[in-house]
Amino acid sequence: MHFIRLFDSDYGKNNSPITEDAMAGHLPWEWSRLTPFFFLHAGCLGVIWTGASPFAVLFALGFYVFRMFAITGFYHRYFSHRTFKTSRMMQFIFAIWGLLAVQRGPLWWAANHRHHHQHSDKPTDLHSPLQRGFWWAHIGWLTNSFSMPTRYERIGDYAKFPELVWLNRFDWFVPLLLFLGMYALGDTLAHVAPQLGTTGWQMVVWGFFISTVLLYHGTSTINSLSHVFGSQRFETGDTSRNNWLLAIITLGEGWHNNHHRYQAAAQQGFYWWEIDMTYYVLRAMAAVGLIWELKPVPASIYAEAANGKLAMAKPTSTPVPTGSAA
Repeated sequence: MHFIRLFDSDYGKNNSPITEDAMAGHLPWEWSRLTPFFFLHAGCLGVIWTGASPFAVLFALGFYVFRMFAITGFYHRYFSHRTFKTSRMMQFIFAIWGLLAVQRGPLWWAANHRHHHQHSDKPTDLHSPLQRGFWWAHIGWLTNSFSMPTRYERIGDYAKFPELVWLNRFDWFVPLLLFLGMYALGDTLAHVAPQLGTTGWQMVVWGFFISTVLLYHGTSTINSLSHVFGSQRFETGDTSRNNWLLAIITLGEGWHNNHHRYQAAAQQGFYWWEIDMTYYVLRAMAAVGLIWELKPVPASIYAEAANGKLAMAKPTSTPVPTGSAA
């Protein structure tokens, strides 16, 4: 079944809810599920044979930013939290753009993220460093059977679109095209612009493997590090923290405590000095009509922050606000 699910993520799907009793116990690492991660990391070693060129390195970094925005702007702020609106066609494009990040399908991603907010740092939170440690939150949760199926009952607002369900179900298709596209790009450049010094396999190594591994670890810092290092402005009932360095790495997601306090806002940097590149790009997209109705941070939230209620919060049994993702 594990092998078949590599090609059909809905094969043998089980939409039963994750129960408190099941999650409160020990969740083992299922090493067979780490095969895709070993493959991606092993692919980076190809640099030993392909070498590097300035073009390939710069492309890998630029492609990291391009795809990080797809995760933060679309998988997270759109599919997970509905912080703005767009057309059905753009929604489809957003899903394909997100699939280029090789982090599975948009419905799977958003369904798991909504569950995280509903149970943040509680026993049922699949990737809480408080509950199961740093490495589990960073990668281990992806090796467990609980996280594999797409819980469509949590994402019914988008599961009504068959094109999104198809992309989510066959989430390997776009990454495969990306792999082939990287080779085609490098091979073409080797013939039409040999001065760039790149080849087909060099672009595969840098544009696909290295860039994707960096992207994965950058994204995962929000599950792991942003619940360990940083400051807390708001009392959210969990360990979510604001971290400026993680905000740079993830184009604004590092303002995690802000986000956990009010998830429905399109922006996560609540103040001008909190750099949020994702929000700036979303504003530009709204200016040209690609998206609209970006949800703002309410005045009441700013008033709460001004009152200085909290210097450092500790997890409590207080329900975590779910914003628009409930």
